[in-house]
Amino acid sequence: MQTNIPRHGSDHTTQDLFFMRRAMELASLGLGQVSPNPLVGCVIVHEGQVIGEGYHERFGQAHAEPNAIASVANKGLLPASTLYVTLEPCAHHGKTPPCADLIVRQQLGRVVVGAVDSNPLVGGKGIARIEQAGISVVTGLLEPEIRYQNRRFFTQMEKKRPFILLKWAQTRDGFIARTNYDSKWISNPLSRQLVHRWRAEESAILVGTHTAQYDNPRLNVRDWTGKNPLRLVIDRRLRLSQELHLFDDSQPTLIYNEKQAKQAGQTEWVRLNEDFGLQHLLDDLQQRNIQSLMVEGGAALLRDFIGQGLWDEARVFTGNTHFGLGIPAPILPGFPTEQIKLDQDLLQTYTNHE
Repeated sequence: MQTNIPRHGSDHTTQDLFFMRRAMELASLGLGQVSPNPLVGCVIVHEGQVIGEGYHERFGQAHAEPNAIASVANKGLLPASTLYVTLEPCAHHGKTPPCADLIVRQQLGRVVVGAVDSNPLVGGKGIARIEQAGISVVTGLLEPEIRYQNRRFFTQMEKKRPFILLKWAQTRDGFIARTNYDSKWISNPLSRQLVHRWRAEESAILVGTHTAQYDNPRLNVRDWTGKNPLRLVIDRRLRLSQELHLFDDSQPTLIYNEKQAKQAGQTEWVRLNEDFGLQHLLDDLQQRNIQSLMVEGGAALLRDFIGQGLWDEARVFTGNTHFGLGIPAPILPGFPTEQIKLDQDLLQTYTNHE
């Protein structure tokens, strides 16, 4: 496999940017498959030509660097090649051997790293090991973009909690549901399909008691291809009917409550302290190594996350409908960082910069 880059003059930095962006494209292919590991892509270049590519495809399987090195037909070119990798090569034994050691054994001529890994098991050790072997290492190329691409991983590592994504649909007159809690259908089929894609990209999905009771959601991936998230529901007093879809044992599910702790098939009742708060729930998810959490409602639960500043990103659909009366949608601080039209729906994305 050899791919020539477009020539933009002889500027060396331009070539580095080009190949690192390609590595980022590869990394994105692992979204929804590698959690709680980070997204990582790798490109190997010899004299301006790509001779190897790889990415971390699934959790527990080979990382990006060994996949890229394995794809190189002529390993004799590696000592005269540059390896571009979006995240610092690991230096510890986990489910796979250290990638830094492999790079040293293959005697790569140069290594360009996008972002330093904030995992304390790595944290500069991979770069140090490669440099100690006499290999030139450049760091920090496209680091802000790569940190954003891996915002789930870095949030879990640095904030010691999952990355929190809030999502809801609201009417044009600002309601999230009717007064009887009915919320069907505010958004259009295209928007609902996009939500299923998001479900496949996140580790877990959470709803409150009212949403579970009145919407009876399945919280699975149907209109997209991907794995189902871990389902979570808050049912403090264990009042929800066992006939709801959430109790069908079709996928791993946690029921957070104050009454009991038990396991039945794929469903686990997690007993927390009486009057437990969101932080207790997030602490439990952190202990389970859950990297990201999508909160789908209802309104009171979403407001709790917003009020406590426990959110990183919010995606809000505004449909082409009016209720007149109903349950008001939550209000986010600041302004959207992005907005797009999906047929007649408006999707706005907010970022918590605090």
